[in-house]
Amino acid sequence: MRRTFRTGAVLVAAISALALTGCSGGTAEPEETTEATTEAAAPEAEAAGEAGGLIAVITPSHSNVFFKAEAAAAVAMAEELGYEAQADSHDDDPNKQSELIDAAISNGAVAIILDNAGADVTVGAVQKAADAGIPVFLIDREINESGVAMAQIVSNNSQGAGLVGESFVEAMDGKGRYIELLGRETDTNAAVRSDAYHAVIDQYADMEMVAQETANWDQQEAFTKVETLLQADPNVQGIIAGNDTMALGAVAAVAAAGLTGQVIVAGFDGSPDAAEAIKAGTMLATGLQPAVHIAELAVQQADLYIRTGETGQPEKQSIDCVLIDASNVDRYTTFALED
Repeated sequence: MRRTFRTGAVLVAAISALALTGCSGGTAEPEETTEATTEAAAPEAEAAGEAGGLIAVITPSHSNVFFKAEAAAAVAMAEELGYEAQADSHDDDPNKQSELIDAAISNGAVAIILDNAGADVTVGAVQKAADAGIPVFLIDREINESGVAMAQIVSNNSQGAGLVGESFVEAMDGKGRYIELLGRETDTNAAVRSDAYHAVIDQYADMEMVAQETANWDQQEAFTKVETLLQADPNVQGIIAGNDTMALGAVAAVAAAGLTGQVIVAGFDGSPDAAEAIKAGTMLATGLQPAVHIAELAVQQADLYIRTGETGQPEKQSIDCVLIDASNVDRYTTFALED
């Protein structure tokens, strides 16, 4: 097994740096994006120690297979390295996230692995853990502050979305009417993916976006909105979504409208359900985020920091995505692609 990741689309190279800086208006400055960025290293260690103790893993809801996979991978790696591990979900509720971080502090956690509940609202919670001497390793989503978390390890959303955008335009022959479904506005990934989509699509004058709706990463909300949009405009030829959950809602709405095979649907994340839809021919492509790999990296770096006082890596680290489509979907495993 293991993960192979294709390099990013040339068309979005110019905006790749934005993938590590969050939504516009965030406090982080743009920086060059590589597999691990060249930003100055995370806060210096106070002391080294021995492996062991509790690693708290906090993510959004495990009802989403992506977050369940990253949480399970983090727990498994922590236990493999000799730690206790506990996985909890904040359900994208900043207050619940704060309570879980308070609990991790009270329970004497030696590190926190966090897929956060908002780029701005999470800064204070991470700072609270850091002030208590607990390093925080962010995965999947960044925060709009540098120098607070020990690491921010994310998929290269700009590069991956560029691949999806290219596939989408190619499938539509560079022309046609399409809908875009956006993710939650408080999530930096929503803006980064949309910007990367448009860096590709907007170069084609005959690609017409007839609607742009926020579906908040939710499948049912995406279904409802696409169903309404298709009733108003049955001549839509494509739908591009900020994640697979919304894309799958769009696939269901297209089917309900009797338009399967006539409307091209693309998503992002690399979920098992999206892979099945690609195999079935109801979905074009998805951008695979290496969720398992990123979660494992975070725990490995936490272990290194606990034992040596440093991670050997910069704070901001970006891991490339890979396009999953009909050409390689047979090699797909859960959020990974076999060699």
